[in-house]
Amino acid sequence: MKLDAITLEILNQKLTALSEEMCHILQRTGRTLYVKETADFCCAVADLQGRFFAYPKGIGVSGFVGLNALTAIQAVGEVAPGDIILTNDPWRSRGLATHLPDLQVLAPWFIDGELVAWGWAFLHASDVGGRVPSSISPTNSDIYQEGLQIPPVKLVRAGELNRDVMNILTANSRTPDAIAGDIQAMLAALNAGRDRLNRIVAQHGVANVVQAQQDLQAYSAIRARQVLRRIPDGVYHFEDYLDDAAGSGLPVRLAITATFNDGSVHLDFTGSDAQVAAAINIPSHGDPHAWLTLRILALVCTLDKSVPLNAGLLAPVTLFAPAGSLVNPHYPAAVGVRHAAAVRVNDLLNGLLGQPLPDVMPAASGGTIIPLVIAEVARNGREQNVQVIEPMVGGGGARRGRDGIDGRDNSISNLANNPVEMVEAETHIEIRQYALRPGSAGAGEWRGGMGQQIRVRIQQNDSTLLARGMERMLFQPWGVQGGQPGQPTMLTLNPDLSGGQPLGKIDLLSVNAGDEVLLQTPGGGGWGDPFKRDPLAVQKDVDNHLLSHADAAQHYGVVFNDRGIDAAATAALRSQPRAASSSFGEARKNWQTLFDGDLLTRLSQLLYPLSPAERQRHRSAVFAAALSQLPADFPRSSSPAFATARQAFADALRALESELSASMTSIPGDGHAPFK
Repeated sequence: MKLDAITLEILNQKLTALSEEMCHILQRTGRTLYVKETADFCCAVADLQGRFFAYPKGIGVSGFVGLNALTAIQAVGEVAPGDIILTNDPWRSRGLATHLPDLQVLAPWFIDGELVAWGWAFLHASDVGGRVPSSISPTNSDIYQEGLQIPPVKLVRAGELNRDVMNILTANSRTPDAIAGDIQAMLAALNAGRDRLNRIVAQHGVANVVQAQQDLQAYSAIRARQVLRRIPDGVYHFEDYLDDAAGSGLPVRLAITATFNDGSVHLDFTGSDAQVAAAINIPSHGDPHAWLTLRILALVCTLDKSVPLNAGLLAPVTLFAPAGSLVNPHYPAAVGVRHAAAVRVNDLLNGLLGQPLPDVMPAASGGTIIPLVIAEVARNGREQNVQVIEPMVGGGGARRGRDGIDGRDNSISNLANNPVEMVEAETHIEIRQYALRPGSAGAGEWRGGMGQQIRVRIQQNDSTLLARGMERMLFQPWGVQGGQPGQPTMLTLNPDLSGGQPLGKIDLLSVNAGDEVLLQTPGGGGWGDPFKRDPLAVQKDVDNHLLSHADAAQHYGVVFNDRGIDAAATAALRSQPRAASSSFGEARKNWQTLFDGDLLTRLSQLLYPLSPAERQRHRSAVFAAALSQLPADFPRSSSPAFATARQAFADALRALESELSASMTSIPGDGHAPFK
């Protein structure tokens, strides 16, 4: 029988507090900066079907509430009190783990011999082996290069740590002591959660606690549907792009069609590019996975701030992600930098939801999350010191009535920054500057948030710098309603030496003592016509050194003299005709002018069933037919040869269709139907 509303709310508050207590214990006992400072971890409580019914609101990674632990639970068979499951395998856990550094632990919680719930904790480990320090590289082409794959196994049996499992894990890590310490912190959190659940049961009874698990999820589902009913029924479409697949040069398209109907939504990712031989694939398994639905979750929790945070929030969401696509790849696809694609999926849903809700949804945020990592050789020659310097993000997107948040991305990242003092205490680097990036925000009646910039000086020879997930270097964060795009990402080596050496996307950057690196992230997109912005708001940005006088005149039509705003000159400048500019930026405008969306969808559908080598070969050949007609700096510049290039692309696509139809290409033994 369902619980009454008062009892349900009391249990909701107590169970949420339980999950937050676990998180605080994990953070306070964690070993690495990415746990104890950045807070890349979370804890929760799952029902017997693996769905989270108690989830923290104020600490930890908020976006994983939609993950499901059932596959990992079922993989180990029978469990007993004191057992704890460990896994980091995105494939064998069906997306509970989303890349190998995310260590997942699950504890069956028994009361009087009855299994009543599962405790869960995860954290991002500093290194789990693989080709590069920190295990994550955008250029990894399969998961075997990304580190040790741990299928669901019992790390603890009946309260006794399985030393064999721990020895295998630490033997494969460049930071064995750190990873062992972080695992102990997760085990401490699980033990505390179990004890707290026993106290709650002692007060309210097992039956009520078990009933609350389903009632809370059902209640959240009702509230979610109420929010989604604010969106007019209909079909909406949007597309967006990643710059490329780990420096390959070809942009990667993500497309979505959403159908809203009486408080439910179906998301269809048909038209998104096929999986790539780089580490940006999202292992969703075709489910309404957290990385594909987070913007829906954020919308519901924004418009209904008191809704309980649990798996029921996603009950109204169904999803289709084509097998073999970037958002539902086949094993053994590399997935280490899956957050780069997840950020773009967030932008995708943001742009789509902005069509029916233009006064609610913001412009694009910075659209990139770049954990800047230093790997140093330890003096003992045995271990390495691998630390995240900062998880660099861009600025927030503007929305009607509000500027974007400076230095904070309002998409998938709720990670904290690392205090400069802690970074310098635990590494051999000096942080010369950590600040907002002036002039980076997209102009608008309400401007985007400013991006960040960090300048680090290396103090130890033979060090390695990694900056994974670098994006928005080509396709800028877009504005809406006439707002302008934010400035792109930039990375510069030794900026004081003849202007510095501009770098593109890096994998492993070898640096030595005295080298300096400057990383600048994008600003968010603007909302509305910049020439309608309040001149006093422009003056405030100038006074705060976030905007120059020249940019104020160029982007906002606000002119300054020695006394401040020149009202007459401003009125005259704002009254002059202006050349039209794209809210998406020139590169995106040029790309979409050349490549028709329907043709790109047809190409993706041809590539989904193919082997990795076939996908890469055919995709490169079809695009080369068009790009060979254009200048080397396309799409940053337009070209009079667009018509010729467009026709060449269409011809190459038709030729590929004929070739594949004739051969009925399929991947032997992987379960695909032949190509049709």
